Formats: sequence, structure tokens, C-alpha cells
Amino acid sequence: MSARLGMALVGLGAATQPHLRSLQDLSERIDLRYAVTRQPHPDRIRPYTGTVRLVSSLDEALADPQVQAVMVATPPSTHLDICQRCFAAGKHVLLEKPLELNLERSQQLAALARQSGLHLGVVLQHRFRPASVALQAVLDTGRLGEIQAASVRVPWWRSQAYYNELGRGTLARDGGGVLLTQAIHTLNLFQALVGVKSVTASVVRQTRLHQMETEDHVSALLVLGNGAPGDLMATTAMYPGFPETIEVIGTLGSARLSGADLQVNFLQGEPLTVRSEGGTGSGANIMDFSHEPHRELLTDFIDAIEQNRAPRVTADDALKTHLLIDELLRKGQMSNA
Repeated sequence: MSARLGMALVGLGAATQPHLRSLQDLSERIDLRYAVTRQPHPDRIRPYTGTVRLVSSLDEALADPQVQAVMVATPPSTHLDICQRCFAAGKHVLLEKPLELNLERSQQLAALARQSGLHLGVVLQHRFRPASVALQAVLDTGRLGEIQAASVRVPWWRSQAYYNELGRGTLARDGGGVLLTQAIHTLNLFQALVGVKSVTASVVRQTRLHQMETEDHVSALLVLGNGAPGDLMATTAMYPGFPETIEVIGTLGSARLSGADLQVNFLQGEPLTVRSEGGTGSGANIMDFSHEPHRELLTDFIDAIEQNRAPRVTADDALKTHLLIDELLRKGQMSNA
């Protein structure tokens, strides 16, 4: 392996901005050689300042033996095909969430990753926020005692203008609504923290605030990994948008994760507080968040390749979240408000 990891980026939409900032920060470890886009204009690669070839052909990037990994930031409907081509060319893949449009295609992609012998990491960056890492450590070390209950809420806002963009909130392009597109980050983190064994009951709705094909509000009762009760609410109809929260009740204290901030109160001992600056993308400005968790996730992906180990967020890990989303939707039977 060369001193720097040769990489290609596929897709240059708005969602790539935190990736480009992360690539810039890690330019000593990554050689971004190609950006594959339908509109190869130099301005689209900013804020990355390194030398990179803008091309419209993925095959051109895959043919370069110095490209060892590909970052895929395209709509979910394209993921399976792109990953098949990358694996066939012997390239590792870092894939934007979700795995694919639906559960069947996500399962196919996860199986393909296992069979390839290559690394597939998934961009679920909330796992890498300092507050999330701190809460995971608290739970892993038993400092909260036995979990008695937990709650997850994603009270976000997206305007109708957001959904008016071609393909937004459709099954054909995005594969789903609030669960698969917005709440997936927090659901994946919630599963990592407390586990979800099953969905007891679910209500899936289209509110009157949006005209769209898929759901914009879901509430549910859950059974956590240890059998304790849990509950969930996720929406893009909560104007003007508020930070997502995870609350955990343990026999030795409680924890509240709000966006990228953490407060843990112990029945005995000093509380633990982790604070951050900036937004979480919960409101109209969907890119109002720090790119640092993206950078930490990308760092872990590079380390995984160099150390020949699995990245912290794998295809199978992301598939568990898609399975949860599928169960929520199946048991909810979407209706209109």
C-alpha cells in the first residue's frame, strides 16, 4: 500500500460537502485521485483544494490501479450497481447511508460485501460524535447499571420545498421517508447503545404539512435488547426542527443525549457532561452540522483498511437498522392525517 490511500469519490451533491472537508483535513493520508460526476465542473469539488481529476465515467476511476477505495455519495437507488462494479474491480467502498432502496436490495448488498473479501463502511456518522462515544463508554462499562427503559426522538423539520425536489421522499429514488432518510442516523446509534429486540406497536403517518409519497411521522413502542421497554418518535413535520434525543434510564442513573450534547446523572458520584458547538441539521438548513464526525468515520475506514479489520459501521451493522425500519413500517401501515 502506498503512503496515502488512493481514493475516488462518486457523486458531488450537497451531501458531499462534509466529505470534501474531511478529505481536505486528511489529505496527508488520502490521495483523492478522481471525482465522478455528471457535471465535471471544478467548482463542484470545493472546498477540497488538492489535485483531482473530474470525470463522468466510473470505469475510468476503477481502471486506475492506484485507486484502492471508492467513496459513494449518490442516491440509494444506485448503490447496489456501483458497489458491484467497485468490488469487481477490487476496490474497498465507503457508502453513504442507507445501504439501498429497500430491504431486499440492502440484503443483497450486505451479502455482496461479505463475499467480496473487501471492506464496506457505511456513513452513519452520529456514532462518531464525542458525546455518542462517551455515552457508549458509560453503558459498556456498566456505570448506569441495568437499563430499565430508553427513548429516541427525532423532531426534525423539512419544508415542502425540500420534498418538491425531484425524487425527494419517493420510493423510486430515496426508498422511504423520515425513517430511512433522516432518522436512520439516530436509530443506528440507538441500536448500538441499547439494542432493539422488536417493535411492539407502530403508527406511520403522512401529516398535512407535506405532500409526499412516503411517511413524515412515525411513533412506536419497542422492546430493547435486554427486554426493557422503549419508545420512538421520528418526524420531519416539527417546525422549526429540534435536536434528536436519546434518553436512557438505568438502575444507577440516567443519561440524555441531545444532538451532540450529553448529560449523565449518577445516583452516586459527579455528573458527566459533554458539550459541542454548532447545529445538527434538524431544521431548514439541512447542512448545519460539523463535519468532524464524518472525518472521524473516514479515519476509522482508513485504519480498517490498513489494519485489515472491519470498520466500526459495517454493511451488516447498517442492515440491522434497515431491518428495524422495515419492521416499523410493516407494523405501522401508513395512513394520512
